[in-house]
Amino acid sequence: MFKEAGRLDVPIHRISQGSGVWMLTDAEITEMVESCAERNAELCLFTGPRGTWDIGAATRSDSGGGGLRARGHDAVAGCVEDALRAVSLGVKCLLVADEGVLWLLNRLRERGELPADTTFKLSALVGPVNPASFAVYEQLGADSINIPSDLTLEHLTEIRRVSRAPMDFYVEAPDDLGGYVRLYDAAELIRRGAPIYLKFGLSKSPGIYPYGAQLRDVALGSARERVRRGRLVLDLLGRLGADGGMSPLGSRLPGPLRRFTADAAPLNS
Repeated sequence: MFKEAGRLDVPIHRISQGSGVWMLTDAEITEMVESCAERNAELCLFTGPRGTWDIGAATRSDSGGGGLRARGHDAVAGCVEDALRAVSLGVKCLLVADEGVLWLLNRLRERGELPADTTFKLSALVGPVNPASFAVYEQLGADSINIPSDLTLEHLTEIRRVSRAPMDFYVEAPDDLGGYVRLYDAAELIRRGAPIYLKFGLSKSPGIYPYGAQLRDVALGSARERVRRGRLVLDLLGRLGADGGMSPLGSRLPGPLRRFTADAAPLNS
């Protein structure tokens, strides 16, 4: 991805990896941390077990059950273990898909058991769809919040009125998130939603998680094409005269955000 980004002159502020900490070796994580640090890009890794990979049958029902949420105490503990291991290896951003895990990790950060500059990103698979729920995730500890790509521009304005937390938004969403392609909305997404991370999934592309060597060629091709999609949006913004104001590489901390008070619920560990 970085090689292609250099070739096409596409700045990358953050790279997220969805298989997550528990499916990577220490050596692999360290290599990713070092590679991102060399380029002032933030590395964000998913935390621990999630419902869609669990043995519970509800996630395979028509209703989807609990979705990606951590199922039971052991799954929550696995997410915390992943977080502690990741930060010990230099990871500064953690991807979370469960409200309780998010709350717990934020409490650990407040208590100093996770570094103060650790940030938490809410997964696109549980993204809020209205201002009230977006604000709740901010209060629970999210520093960056994925919202679904089917929200209208007016919805982004509504959310931005109630929260300062950065948004994450798939300009092109993978098929399992709707397959939407909204390149021509990019300028308005920035104007209404900033601070906002524009992300590029790929429609009509196979899923790659959980990733392994058997998917290497697919993953490499996907990474290159995502960068090319980014170049398309940068060119479009340039033609529209809307290509200014991008945050410099290395900008990652969101500034002061609103949180629930520390004594709102007990924390036993």
